[in-house]
Amino acid sequence: MKAAVTFLLLLSVATHAEHRGRPYVRDKVCQEFKTMGKDDFRAMTLIMNSRKFSNATFEEISHLVHEMVSLAETCCADGVDPSCYDTGSSALSAKSCSPDSPFPAHPGTAACCLHQGLEQKLCLAALEHPPRQLPHYVEPSNEELCEAFKKDPKDFADRFLHEYVSSYGQAPLPVLLGSTRNFLSMVSTCCISPSPTVCFLKEKLQRKTLSLLTLMSNRACSRLAAYGKDKMKFSYLTMLAQKIPSASFEDLSPLAEDAAEMFSQCCDSVAEDCIQQKLSEHTTKICATLSAKDKRFADCCEGKNVMQNYFCISSLQPAVAPKLPELQKPTNKQLCDDNGALHTRRYMFELARRHTNVPDVFLGKLYDASENVIKECCSAKDASSCLDGKRQQMGTELPAFLEKTDQLCGQYTELNFLDFKKRLRDSIRQTRPDASPELLTQLTDQRADFASTCCPANSPPLYCVAQVTAELASTCKQGSCMLV
Repeated sequence: MKAAVTFLLLLSVATHAEHRGRPYVRDKVCQEFKTMGKDDFRAMTLIMNSRKFSNATFEEISHLVHEMVSLAETCCADGVDPSCYDTGSSALSAKSCSPDSPFPAHPGTAACCLHQGLEQKLCLAALEHPPRQLPHYVEPSNEELCEAFKKDPKDFADRFLHEYVSSYGQAPLPVLLGSTRNFLSMVSTCCISPSPTVCFLKEKLQRKTLSLLTLMSNRACSRLAAYGKDKMKFSYLTMLAQKIPSASFEDLSPLAEDAAEMFSQCCDSVAEDCIQQKLSEHTTKICATLSAKDKRFADCCEGKNVMQNYFCISSLQPAVAPKLPELQKPTNKQLCDDNGALHTRRYMFELARRHTNVPDVFLGKLYDASENVIKECCSAKDASSCLDGKRQQMGTELPAFLEKTDQLCGQYTELNFLDFKKRLRDSIRQTRPDASPELLTQLTDQRADFASTCCPANSPPLYCVAQVTAELASTCKQGSCMLV
């Protein structure tokens, strides 16, 4: 693991090459090649490039990995001319810029290729794809795993690493490395076992925590990358408020602060146990604060495995919204004072606990609109008039937005999927009585896909924000809606 961590740091070395000099880069690459050995160096190169170019094909990644490993193998041998690495990396850059380049495609490649020499290399090295919003990896059956493994173990491992890492590339690197290594070990052990079914059952049970940690940390770190630390606090606060609306802002706000701090420290960390240690500490705080207030939390916190206790809490469905006093909006003065952000977060908390079926990706539109209003109005000459006007406009948009989302996501949560689609179809038929059966089916499927992707609490943030924005834009009657 230490060698892998060092290799991760090595990948950022190129961005400082101008300051440190080309021999430094060559020496570091060769040091890691010799320390790790060709096979581990190759595997790590595959992992890092699958993570970096998440939308590339397996063939494109394979070409790039082959060239990078060949360069290291050729130029790191004893007695080779020191200029070998620089010459080889220049040839690699030139190949990236050729019209028929076999490497991962990127819209920024053409601009990089306008540069020359080191500047071109640095530009190309900085290119990366945005992370996948919807993981595409689906684990095959035990039989399919063993068939592919026995046919070609090396090809099987390469393809698995590419698909898994490109799907969960936002998870902390140590988690990804541990999860992929564990999976490949399981397959290689169970596929030669005299009782493969029993072996897989036992091994999958043992790797359950690691699998869940990979999935959860990928989701959380995707959210942090999309939202930033401040909005991550809001997102986490919303999630807790909807699971336990009886808890106070004072109970939940410190937990949201702690979660945002934890993920901001661990998502990009190469410390081997950062996320495990911090998540265990965080779960202990949740259980100490909320177990006595809610039986569902108490049940989750009874387990001996603290990590699985957290997964239990994360999987809790939103609670039924309680009867609460009328929601008090923050005053103009409160919004524009030094604690304006705190007043906004408290208001959003109160809104979330009253609308427990409206996920944070929807409430996030209101959060963004509130942030924009504060920036615009609190610096205006007449802040109160500006805020009053915005309140009036929001007052016409917000109730319909909340009611529509509450109904859609509430039904998705409460009904099985077939009954949910039937309810959707009936609802669409009422609003579109002229729709043909084909169009009705199409509209129902589109709406169901939207709900199944974006109503769950762990929905992909960037994808769903785009979907919600498009939905709002299509229903905006005023031409200038605040929530769009």
